[in-house]
Amino acid sequence: MAEILKHAVPKAEVAASLDQVRETVAGVIADIRERGDAAVREYSEKFDKWSPGSFRLSAEEVEKIVASVPQQVIDDITFVQEQVRNFARHQLDSLAEFEIETLPGVRLGQKHIPVQAAGAYVPGGRYPLTASAHMTIVTAKVAGVPRVVACTPPIHGEIPAATVAAMHLAGADEIWLLGGVQAVAAMAVGTDTMEPVNLIAGPGNAYVAEAKRQLFGEIGIDLFAGPTEILVLADDQADPFVCAVDLLSQAEHGPDSPAVLITTSREIAEQTVAEVERILPGMPTRDYAEPAWRNHGQVHVVGSVDELYELADAFAFEHVEVLTAEPRLALERMTQYGALFLGEGTCVSFGDKVIGTNHVLPTRGAARYTGGLWVGKYLKTVTYQEVTDTASQALLGRLCGRASRVELFEGHARSGDVRAARAAGDALPWHEA
Repeated sequence: MAEILKHAVPKAEVAASLDQVRETVAGVIADIRERGDAAVREYSEKFDKWSPGSFRLSAEEVEKIVASVPQQVIDDITFVQEQVRNFARHQLDSLAEFEIETLPGVRLGQKHIPVQAAGAYVPGGRYPLTASAHMTIVTAKVAGVPRVVACTPPIHGEIPAATVAAMHLAGADEIWLLGGVQAVAAMAVGTDTMEPVNLIAGPGNAYVAEAKRQLFGEIGIDLFAGPTEILVLADDQADPFVCAVDLLSQAEHGPDSPAVLITTSREIAEQTVAEVERILPGMPTRDYAEPAWRNHGQVHVVGSVDELYELADAFAFEHVEVLTAEPRLALERMTQYGALFLGEGTCVSFGDKVIGTNHVLPTRGAARYTGGLWVGKYLKTVTYQEVTDTASQALLGRLCGRASRVELFEGHARSGDVRAARAAGDALPWHEA
């Protein structure tokens, strides 16, 4: 049995907060459906204090903004985007189109068709999350999406130049300085100035995640990517200082970001908690990291490595960092996670910022049924079929007639009957009658 040294706030408190988020988001979406651009502008003014003549940046504006970004930042963005692009290309190469002949003259095939318009939400507000531009836009373009609409909010009324540069270098076709629910709703339902998209990808706060959830079905989404999560797995060989630093690296994302340690060593657990308390006061992002750790941080001590992995899978967290003597064992033992970070040399922040795998990952238990954003999310896997051999047409027509009548689908049966009649001269009793 696991011993819990630190609890998170009760789930009921989290649920009550989410209820308020749902109600607010539903109202904003409904208003934007009804009033379009006017509502979008009002919410941008209300939430971001931002109301320019046009939310969409012109090519000239983009060029000017990109030119203002230091060359080192441009070089770093270019390098990281190439890592993301390279990994996405390998993912694309792993997807095969094929056509097979299952019976004489019966050909079945599979194709991958990119969605024709995708929305990329790049969070901002407090932090200019340039890396999200790489993950959403670069991956969409590798998939072959012809139109990518990228939205990001201003930061304290200012244009996030590095984020705009990242969007532009990633290949965005439209760049809009627009954030929050109003950006997600505008991309989904369209307005007088923005054509709607088919799919929206990208992380965001609880309101952005809820907007995607409510709009899913009308448009596609990548996944429910809410507040970030980190789960650190440690044995008695782990360094408590590294555990603490890495837990806080994700806690700084927001006051509702869970940071959890599971360890086989009570000593490591206690030392990690002590290190967190020592580091927190000096963190520049303490105003987010401290409430995240206080309200959503957890520490569990288990009796064995088997229990470690069993409990880890039960969490089904977004990021799982494995600080054990045999980190690759997690590849065999775990089945429910967004991404694994194996060994002390591999931190979650690498995945967030620079390494090339996608950082848009499932949260709130969604890792039980989905992985993260990847090139395949932008593709529709479709099938086609063709029957040209008359003997096969007759065989399938007769089979279709029998199978359909078992289910009482007479119309389906007659379609099969007609093929058998045309191919082999079978009678059509229902037609003669």
